[in-house]
Amino acid sequence: MSNPMTNASNDIVLRASHVAKIYEEGDLRTTVLTNVNFTLKRGETLAIVGASGSGKSTLLHIIGGLDTLTNGEVEVEGSTLSKLSDAERGRVRNRSLGFIYQFHHLLPEFTALENVCMPLLIRGVGIPEAQKQATTLLERVGLGKRLEHKPSELSGGERQRCAVARALVTRPSCVLGDEPTGNLDEDNAAHVYELMLELNREIGTSFILVTHDSRLAARMDRTLELHNGELREKV
Repeated sequence: MSNPMTNASNDIVLRASHVAKIYEEGDLRTTVLTNVNFTLKRGETLAIVGASGSGKSTLLHIIGGLDTLTNGEVEVEGSTLSKLSDAERGRVRNRSLGFIYQFHHLLPEFTALENVCMPLLIRGVGIPEAQKQATTLLERVGLGKRLEHKPSELSGGERQRCAVARALVTRPSCVLGDEPTGNLDEDNAAHVYELMLELNREIGTSFILVTHDSRLAARMDRTLELHNGELREKV
């Protein structure tokens, strides 16, 4: 007989508890986050909205283990990030998280296929299997005929779809997106929105997206607004 408490715990992909972030430089002290609390369930989609400069990107970097917090804790699939070494945090990121940014951050000297293979190779997957998995996902996002093209040979929408494939190729538990369509025109943005939501349904990956786009936020399961350093349900 299964333990309901264990099942409930396994259903939580990410948890932020009393997260605070203060930047200090000399006598200057800037409080960005004061008391952020939320949980993300497996397969859930969450939008984080708020005014420019409210700390949305800082929060995303903290929960992704890319920045340190001043107070509080972030847990990713039960691992408390502040208690891990840099190498251990790197392994958690590679195992559990994917990242999509406003600018694709593809490596310019590598092809689309090589870029999407990269997270698998870092994980230790052999080259033939990495290429097989990357090809399958690139075909899924409509880039099956662009495998050998470098980023400079792809359109803006194609580059971002390649970035989505790279974020999802390891089948992470959660993808963190920082304005992932902010650099695209309306048609390409809509295409990438649809793609992310389809992959969420098919793979079961959770998404946390920082966005200014109210249309995208409205399609997520929940929307939280960052205001005065705290997250609250968007009414």
